[in-house]
Amino acid sequence: MTFKKKNRLLSLPARLKTILAGSAAMLLLTGNALAQYPDRPITLIVPFPAGSGTDAVGRIFAEEIGKRVGQTIIVENRPGANATIAANYVKRAAPDGYTLFVTTNTSHSAAPWLMKNVPYDPVKDFTPIARGGNLPFILVTNPDRPYSTVEQMLQYAKDNPGQITYASGNSTGIVAGGTLDFQAGMKALHVPYKGTPQALTDLVAGQVDFMFTDVTSGLPFINSGRLKALAVSTAKRSALLPDLPAMEEAGLSDFDITSWNGFFGPAGMDPERVQLLNRTINEVIQDDAVRQRLAQLGFDAFSGPPEEFAQFVQEQYTLWGKLITDAKLGPQ
Repeated sequence: MTFKKKNRLLSLPARLKTILAGSAAMLLLTGNALAQYPDRPITLIVPFPAGSGTDAVGRIFAEEIGKRVGQTIIVENRPGANATIAANYVKRAAPDGYTLFVTTNTSHSAAPWLMKNVPYDPVKDFTPIARGGNLPFILVTNPDRPYSTVEQMLQYAKDNPGQITYASGNSTGIVAGGTLDFQAGMKALHVPYKGTPQALTDLVAGQVDFMFTDVTSGLPFINSGRLKALAVSTAKRSALLPDLPAMEEAGLSDFDITSWNGFFGPAGMDPERVQLLNRTINEVIQDDAVRQRLAQLGFDAFSGPPEEFAQFVQEQYTLWGKLITDAKLGPQ
């Protein structure tokens, strides 16, 4: 008599006991796995150089998450190729919760539209964990240029066709600059850089005329007078920068571009580990002292459940595709 035939002869109570015992064992194993996580340092991949806005924000989150989970969070910068190098690295990592990704719209909303042959699917190849918040961008110019408002800059561009240039250090800078050029008919020359710090250096030196930069990177230059801020990159004024006009005030009512920030893991992460990390990130954001530190960097921190973030990522992918297609910016 085979094992299967013997098993059929078990009484219903005996079979029920067997099923319950197996279920209990599985629950115990799952509970133990969650209780043990994390039992070693976690690596947080940042797709931009040290000194960038995402890097500064990511390091604060790494410190605060580490405190709450009782493990060191090691920040590892893997910049280049519009954040696709870092994204592909995370995609190929083990989905065990020990390799996490703090990234922006660059890798998940813009790069798939700006570049050919991006080696990942921004939706299928990642596990959304939590939204981090928004990082508003500022339109800045060299202070020696003969304009101090967006309207004046647009008039200058009209009067001097083909004579104005804009820099970019990331995809938000590319799309914001290209969208302004498209909507205003500026005919500006785009000068791309590998990162924001290099672009800002040349802007300060007068090698280029303007750019859109994140608040974290640009504010020190603005405060020291080495750059002149003209507007925020959104349709309405930012609560973090209430003195700067919005693009709508310059007559560009359809201009509304913000860099978003969020946390991912590779596809296939354990849902309970995702929930643990999501709760921890939300706790970090609800800490008033942490929010203040982030606000000083120009970062508007807020979050929510993983499901909400997943839906947002899909919506942003579609939105940025339209922006890039309309401005004829890609693929490159």
